[in-house]
Amino acid sequence: MAESPVPPSAKRRQRPEKKVEITDPKAIRALAHAARLEVISELYSTQVSRTATELAAQTGLTPSAMSYHLRALQKWGIVVPAATAGDARERRWKAAGTDFTINSGGGVASPEFAVLDLELDAYRRRVNAYAKARDERRKRGEPADSSVVLASNLLYLTPAQRTELTERLFDLLRDYELEDPDHVPEGAERMATMWSMIPDDRGRAPAAGAPGAGS
Repeated sequence: MAESPVPPSAKRRQRPEKKVEITDPKAIRALAHAARLEVISELYSTQVSRTATELAAQTGLTPSAMSYHLRALQKWGIVVPAATAGDARERRWKAAGTDFTINSGGGVASPEFAVLDLELDAYRRRVNAYAKARDERRKRGEPADSSVVLASNLLYLTPAQRTELTERLFDLLRDYELEDPDHVPEGAERMATMWSMIPDDRGRAPAAGAPGAGS
């Protein structure tokens, strides 16, 4: 039986993979700023270059303040200057790689938890903005179908299974990246996704002999 062709919407972008991994605690703490995380999300997710003015419009900052944050991200090798097309008066910036990860080594006061708080706040802002826009459409009598998907699961996974699940999930997401970041298919809507996996210790029974354990 002939293999079914991959639908255009699920064609994988042909690009070399380059992971940018941040391990320096100072660099991780430098990321604990909402605007900087917005920049990382925008540049790494779209793989399209942006100017400080364009990024400032998305975060509510001034272009000069955004330029400051971009230079800080450049210092840690997270963003780099991009080729300029047309008007060369303003520098363009792009992601330093195709994928971005934070790895602090699991220290007790791991700074990535501060980053996680900001990521969650950014997601809440997206949810609130969508809810407001949907309510306004409803008030105008326009269709306002919900596009929100939210799922939560509790799984029991070995370390090997955790690694496998993470790799399979990100592999699946890559299948839906745009082949050409500068060309968005007609009818496509920009969607924000978030996936998290964290140990859930709330239901774990205390070890024998530990405080709270049965006598």
